[in-house]
Amino acid sequence: MKKIGITGQNGFVGYHLYQTIKLYSEEFSLVVFERSFFDDESKLDSFVSECDVIVHLAALNRHNDPEVIYEINTGLVNKLVSSLERTQSKAHVIISSSTQEERDNLYGKSKKEGRLMLSQWANKAGGTFTGMVIPNVYGPFGNPFYNSVIATFCHQVSHGETPNIDVDGQLKLIYVGELVEEIIKAIRVNDNTHEMQIPHTAEAKVSEILSLLQYYKQVYQEKGEFPSLNNAFEHKLFNTYRCYMDIKNYFPRKFIQHPDNRGAFTEIARIGIPGQVSFSTTVPEITRGNHFHTRKIERFAVIKGKALIQLRKIGTTEVHNFYLDGIEPAYVDMPIWYTHNIKNIGEDILYTIFWINEPYDAKDPDTWFETV
Repeated sequence: MKKIGITGQNGFVGYHLYQTIKLYSEEFSLVVFERSFFDDESKLDSFVSECDVIVHLAALNRHNDPEVIYEINTGLVNKLVSSLERTQSKAHVIISSSTQEERDNLYGKSKKEGRLMLSQWANKAGGTFTGMVIPNVYGPFGNPFYNSVIATFCHQVSHGETPNIDVDGQLKLIYVGELVEEIIKAIRVNDNTHEMQIPHTAEAKVSEILSLLQYYKQVYQEKGEFPSLNNAFEHKLFNTYRCYMDIKNYFPRKFIQHPDNRGAFTEIARIGIPGQVSFSTTVPEITRGNHFHTRKIERFAVIKGKALIQLRKIGTTEVHNFYLDGIEPAYVDMPIWYTHNIKNIGEDILYTIFWINEPYDAKDPDTWFETV
């Protein structure tokens, strides 16, 4: 079992890598890293000594003073190299650099110099090194105004703000989950490529991305409909957008009922993509679920009985509680990377309709069990 440490494990890419590696507990174990280790040689040396693999993600992306970015990023790599030398480590080191390496800015310069410093260490010490040169990364839980323009636009559009396009450039993009797959693949094969160009998986103009996000707001956030998703990029972008919404104040959403003397008709979902519809009955005090998905889009609709739906973002402790009653039918959608469950809190049988965008496949279930 390889012991993996991630500097910057609480950052955007670090969070996704850390949580994904946890899913492979029979293959990998995680060595916890704290930012303060860089300021304490003994703690940093202890961390480095324990690791078979070190993924160096800690870096400063933005600052008012570019010199600060350069000094911090190269300084962190220098501290890591010094620790590798002191401990005589033979760890497999992976660094995330950027396609901005060749641009005339201090951020790109800091990333390239950091990669070259670790390459020199590996050549001298006989270590294994993967220097990943990565395009623009997007996905859930990035910091607006910091990690990417997509993170900024998702936050602004979902919160009713007006985005501004400074330069309508053509972006070469990779989804954070795809990048994580590349890192795990490099770990598994002990890759020793000192300059690995990670290919982009999508390409779009800034204005095209903004138009899609505004479409998701209009169709999904305002109308409650699942939008048409025409390719893998749009699927990933939609899942990204959903994770920037203020879900605790958005859900549950009440359905519009159309009553007459026969009873009532209620539409559960309008969907622009394929999927599977199912329903369940749940006896009192029973809880279903306690799992999460990394790509699936899912809706729980309570049509009869009383339910408590709970959501918790993986890696955090805050639980969102949503109380639904079939007297006023309502739904809650499940964001990716949120473990969720549904409990019958009434005295009668609970009736729930489920919609999910892909049928269950035992060979590729994308269903990971974790208690809310």
